[in-house]
Amino acid sequence: MSGSDPGKLISKADNLTTLSLTRWSADWESATRLYEQAANGFRVSKDYENAKLAFEKASKGREMLSSPWDAAKSMESAAALAKELRNWTEVIDFYRKASELYMQCDRPQFASDSLAKAARDACVLLEDDRKEQMALDLYHAVTNIYVKLEKYTDAVAFLLKLGLAADKCNATNSQCKAYLSAVIVYLYAHDLKQAEKCYNDCSQIDAFLRSDQNRFAGKLLSAYKEGDVEEIKRVAQSRSITNLDSVIIKLARKLPTGDVAAFKTNAAIGEGEALDENDLK
Repeated sequence: MSGSDPGKLISKADNLTTLSLTRWSADWESATRLYEQAANGFRVSKDYENAKLAFEKASKGREMLSSPWDAAKSMESAAALAKELRNWTEVIDFYRKASELYMQCDRPQFASDSLAKAARDACVLLEDDRKEQMALDLYHAVTNIYVKLEKYTDAVAFLLKLGLAADKCNATNSQCKAYLSAVIVYLYAHDLKQAEKCYNDCSQIDAFLRSDQNRFAGKLLSAYKEGDVEEIKRVAQSRSITNLDSVIIKLARKLPTGDVAAFKTNAAIGEGEALDENDLK
């Protein structure tokens, strides 16, 4: 029975990774298997604290063995146990680490899913004033990965969540930058209709309505509706966006992404229909 005692398994694994006069190199392969066995043993016995620590050690072992995929899986297991223990700081840190590991093995979808799990838990942190910035940072990280995956609707969803979270913590500047970023992402996706809707909805919030970010977004949208490519480029290249996240700046610098002439035509048709309606009255 002693061989299956998780505490003894941890001690044996630690010895295998500790260098000494008689051990000149660490045996990470054997140690990692023992850490994983110990983690599962602790978890079955509901000793979540020690199970969490064992999964952390197992994750490190998989990294040392150049297996980022398995390291990420172990780190997600540690995050799940940290959630059971309501250690929200570790929940976010572990999921963020798992995301980085997934990116190392070119699995960006798993990376975004891992961060999304952390983001769902981040709302709890907003109840604690000392943790608000950590939650906002996490929303930024999730958004950046969705942009890289070209999942623009998901990116906007998290930007709007970021804006709401920033509002709750009175981080007005972050809130306004999030709403401007959402408009830029929609424009990059060549969806003027959604960009305008997003702009109008966010402008219902007084802080954004009175902000420099609102005025910048308005200029950009006006240039699109006019079909003015040069004005779009001029506005998108201005210094007003330099305080946004780097991934959003890169999107803005590439605007417009398609033929904007159709936007001008549609806007003209819309105005014509409105005039016809008035004439009938």
